[in-house]
Amino acid sequence: MEKNIATGSVTVAKPNWNASRLTSRIVHLGCGAFHRAHQALFTHHLLECSDSDWGICEVNLMPGNDARLISSLKEQNLLYTVAERGALSTELKIIGSVKEALHPEFDGIAGILDAMARPETAIVSLTITEKGYCTQAATGRLDINNALIQNDLANPQQPKSAPGYIVEALNMRRQLGLPGFTVLSCDNVRENGHVAKAAVLDLAVARDPELAQWIEANVTFPCTMVDRIVPAATPETLQDIAAQLGVYDPCAIACEPFRQWVIEDNFVNGRPAWDKVGAQFVEDVVPFEMMKLRMLNGSHSFLAYLGYLGGYDTIAETMTNPDYRAAALALMLDEQAPTLSMPEGTDLKAYAQLLIERFSNPSLKHRTWQIAMDGSQKLPQRLLDPVRLHLAQGHSYRYLAMGIAGWMRYVGGLDEKGNAIDVVDPLVSQYQAIHREYTEPADRVRQLMSLSAIFGHDLPENTAFLDTVTTAYSQLIENGARKTISMLNA
Repeated sequence: MEKNIATGSVTVAKPNWNASRLTSRIVHLGCGAFHRAHQALFTHHLLECSDSDWGICEVNLMPGNDARLISSLKEQNLLYTVAERGALSTELKIIGSVKEALHPEFDGIAGILDAMARPETAIVSLTITEKGYCTQAATGRLDINNALIQNDLANPQQPKSAPGYIVEALNMRRQLGLPGFTVLSCDNVRENGHVAKAAVLDLAVARDPELAQWIEANVTFPCTMVDRIVPAATPETLQDIAAQLGVYDPCAIACEPFRQWVIEDNFVNGRPAWDKVGAQFVEDVVPFEMMKLRMLNGSHSFLAYLGYLGGYDTIAETMTNPDYRAAALALMLDEQAPTLSMPEGTDLKAYAQLLIERFSNPSLKHRTWQIAMDGSQKLPQRLLDPVRLHLAQGHSYRYLAMGIAGWMRYVGGLDEKGNAIDVVDPLVSQYQAIHREYTEPADRVRQLMSLSAIFGHDLPENTAFLDTVTTAYSQLIENGARKTISMLNA
């Protein structure tokens, strides 16, 4: 039998506790790369320095790779590796904060609901990406016509969506006379706690208004700001970690050394002392969240679309081009920073420079294609909301407009050499239809902008905005991304 991280000899220390010390007080939906390198790692470090018993019950809901990950975690006694890759060195950590790992394929829907309804479950946390909330990007409200939501309304005891699982688990707790739990969103979504609350309450209202009232009174939805660059693992990543670790770990993940977690201190049923290991509990997360969403995530999207079109596979490769570096910095400082209202003493110039350094880390192979996924969910908060502020104040927004134009060019599905782009987005069929029917740049821009789920109803009616984006899009078509970015900085 092949040795794994639990049974084999490894080059770094394993946790000095075993799972018997832990209680599954957190049920986490979405055991992806980011969660394993962020929330689960913070929890691990708390276990290292205290007698905490807060353990995590990991849950993945989707089939395929999500199921295989849960199976692999079980096979190696719920341990996995995080490789923190700096520009010059890599530090490996074996993480021991996981108590259980569940998937509907192995444990059944009822098994997961039972875990969420246990008396000891105090937090249900989420990293399910924007689309996992089943909300409309433009309104933030639940998309009642979403196929998963339709299933959950018809079969509430057999949910498929994350909101469906949460609502049914809370319904079970209510019937059992148990208290509610905290729903803790850790996704890169603007005011993520409010988004989670809207999704859960809207679904609950559609099911049973009395249940919705109970949830409103017994459940809290703190906002959080999470920050760590965690590229999706590749076979090369896993082999590199195996060579350093001594055994192969299919659950391993590589990330940057930097990590940040700002959390609204609004928990209904207790919480871990994550502040002992670097998290920051605050009354209002929104300023920090907006800083990160606009300066980091906004520039990440800008670099992803325009970097991919420019022929760059990763963000670090994109940043080797001085024109892209200059454009990313200008976007942050000239167009994103002025839209923020930060606490006194916040140094946005230093933050921007730190982001440039992080993006340039050659050890992180964060693919432009990965960041470009699901643009319809990301564009409103990262690029369009700042544009609205600039339009109201009469300020320039040419870098933001170029980022939007880059997205429009990208979702056309062909790169500058005519090669197909694998566009991953809930609205991809609509993009394809528009690009097939409309060939003129102005017509394409106008039709893409008519997608109200992304652009709302105000921006398409703004002639100046339409003209600015059309000009940027035409430049990309005529000159290509690299030349256009160079001209943009001139």
